[in-house]
Amino acid sequence: MELYLEALGFTASIVIPIFFIVFLGYLLRRLNVIDAGFVSVSSKLVFTVTLPALVFMSIAQMDFHAVFNPGQLTYVVIGTLATYVVIWFLAARWIKDPADLGAFIQGSFRSNYGIIGLAVSFNLFGQSGLAQASLLLALIIPMYNVLAILCLTLPFRKSQSVSVFSTLIEVVKNPLILAVVFALPISYFGVKLPDVISTTGRYFANLTLPLALLAIGGTLNMKSLRDSSTQAFWATSTKLVFLPIFLTLGAWIAGFRGQDLTVMMILFACPTAAASFVMAKAMGANAELTANIILTTTLGSVVTISLAIYSATLLGWV
Repeated sequence: MELYLEALGFTASIVIPIFFIVFLGYLLRRLNVIDAGFVSVSSKLVFTVTLPALVFMSIAQMDFHAVFNPGQLTYVVIGTLATYVVIWFLAARWIKDPADLGAFIQGSFRSNYGIIGLAVSFNLFGQSGLAQASLLLALIIPMYNVLAILCLTLPFRKSQSVSVFSTLIEVVKNPLILAVVFALPISYFGVKLPDVISTTGRYFANLTLPLALLAIGGTLNMKSLRDSSTQAFWATSTKLVFLPIFLTLGAWIAGFRGQDLTVMMILFACPTAAASFVMAKAMGANAELTANIILTTTLGSVVTISLAIYSATLLGWV
């Protein structure tokens, strides 16, 4: 029990500040300190400037060769793609509104690994865990964003002929994808960024989470939470329970053990990324549903990630 409470306390110390900033955004909106214009402008700023800066800095300053693990990366790609297809197939059976469908799919698969996953991995394994998690982050950032663009755009074209070329153009023009494209060669060849660029990039990157979370809080309202409760519940259950259990068990069957397995388990168990809201808002999906999913998965992850860490410790993975 003491071990579980320790894991619970650590997880809460990471997750609760995120919740408090979301609640602050909600409170400020109710007090008319911020308005719909702030939510719209801040979301656009995060999507086009600060989040790409965060992605670029995270990848560019990573030692690519030191943490490269092709087996682990292959499993994450296959597992993510397989569950993404299953989620989309099942969700499309009962969610007919394209705006809701895109928000549900993205909220069910996209992890907040850059904020929560890196911190948990570092706490469990030190620098080696942080390095391994950073490479996984470099892999999932472009993959998550491509998959998010697809699920946020294709449902709107269901009644139309889908142009593969136009969809690819949308992917290529996405600021987050461009950030990855420019950052990977820098990381691969070990290029050191000039201090001016590095410092400026960090300034922009540090704006990302507060702005995104305040915008999420400013979007929340109790009516939308009630109206989307069923969809938010199933997205939360998928993100925090079904995916972590299924993909972690699959990784164990595939032969992963110890740190490799635990780092992947944390990836699968993380709550929905705050960036999901920014993309949903920018691309016309249901931003309120997305905000609700982020809120419920973030709060629920305090319990589920703690249980995951506790279980991994009992099984000798940590």
